[in-house]
Amino acid sequence: MIGPIKAFALLAGEWILYLLLALSVLCVAVMIEKILFLRSKSRDSEFLSVEIPKILAQGEIQKARKMVEHSFSSEGQVLKAGLSHLSLGAEGVELIMESHRIHEKMALEKHLLVLGTLGNNAPFIGLFGTVLGIIKAFNDLALAGTSAPSVVMRGVSEALVATAVGLLIAIPAVASFNYFQGRIKRTMANTERLTRLVSAYSKKRKRK
Repeated sequence: MIGPIKAFALLAGEWILYLLLALSVLCVAVMIEKILFLRSKSRDSEFLSVEIPKILAQGEIQKARKMVEHSFSSEGQVLKAGLSHLSLGAEGVELIMESHRIHEKMALEKHLLVLGTLGNNAPFIGLFGTVLGIIKAFNDLALAGTSAPSVVMRGVSEALVATAVGLLIAIPAVASFNYFQGRIKRTMANTERLTRLVSAYSKKRKRK
């Protein structure tokens, strides 16, 4: 009689490949979603980075408010919150912008953990499928006898596919994770740069 552990080992190899296939679809879906989302969030960020400092230096607050009123970028959202509450004073403006900056960072990093998790664990899932496949291959060899060595060779070859698929998922997942992290860091750094300008202006405005 086949024990439960051995039975699992003989049957699990194939569904590991289906699991990896499902994870690859999830990985691609997350990458596409992040590309589209980050593109929409950075549509006018470069424009704001150049124009907002000039406008604040000229003291044209109403113009700055109008410029960020319909902005969907992270910079625009945070600046809009700060410029709309200048009456609260420098400390109040800083707290409001900090709150919105945290909210924007959370939105930018949404689903990013999926890519990091897949990048770290997909190779191990593939390796697990390979081990199970090799167990099945040697079991088939034992049943077929020594007269059929091609059985185990074919089984091992099929088992190694799981490791290859795991790496095929992990490599783009890690690369895209690092790329998105870099973009988010640059966006947050630019947002902080602009919010400091607004904070400086609010302090100058208070002294007046």
